[in-house]
Amino acid sequence: MNRFANKVAFVTGAGSGMGRATAVRLAAEGAAVTVLGRRENKLVDVVNEITAAGGRALAVAGDVTKPEDLERAVARTVEEFGGLHFAVNNAGGGGHLPTSLHEQTVEDWQDVIDKNFNSVFYSLKYEIPAILAAGGGSIVNISSVFADRGRLPRDYVGAKHGVRGITRSAAVEYGPQGIRINELQPGVILTELTEANVEATQEVVKIGVPMARMGTGEEIAGAVAFLLSDDAAYVTGAHLAVDGGFLA
Repeated sequence: MNRFANKVAFVTGAGSGMGRATAVRLAAEGAAVTVLGRRENKLVDVVNEITAAGGRALAVAGDVTKPEDLERAVARTVEEFGGLHFAVNNAGGGGHLPTSLHEQTVEDWQDVIDKNFNSVFYSLKYEIPAILAAGGGSIVNISSVFADRGRLPRDYVGAKHGVRGITRSAAVEYGPQGIRINELQPGVILTELTEANVEATQEVVKIGVPMARMGTGEEIAGAVAFLLSDDAAYVTGAHLAVDGGFLA
């Protein structure tokens, strides 16, 4: 397929895992892709993979908790590729597990909210004007199945619930202006983090995933590509779980 020919995409947290798989998938379908992340060497690897396959890609090192980094990255994208049509706000991080809510430090709370919720606001703030200038497009915010659960870690869960809210509000606000904005909820996905905690992850899979396996970054990338594409032209403000049945 070549659904994204002559289009430009921007992917955060793209150095590994779901972000990397998404960037590679969008490039394979014809998009020029900017990959943003904190580890420049990982980003260069992604760009090399994309260009080796005949695609176009740009690596921009940056931290999604810093608005100025996102502003700079979007500006670089427009300068390099001439516009912006799609964005995937994938960057995030894990939560903390204190004994009880009142024992959690303000610093730990703020760290997780910054990485998982504020970063989505900062991303949208700079992506939306660029997409409007290009005549419209589509955005996918990556949250979690925990956007539908009330459980620990509370900071991570709270942040992902926030992603649900800002996605729906932004979809209502910008739908009339030609931007579709949706939320994708990954379940237990094989990433660097789950590989580092493979025994605990496998226990979660045994108990809670009807398909009895972890998902892959490529499966997330396929769902993201659907939501960005014209195949989802009448879908906005929605949330799609890609979770092997976890929420069921």
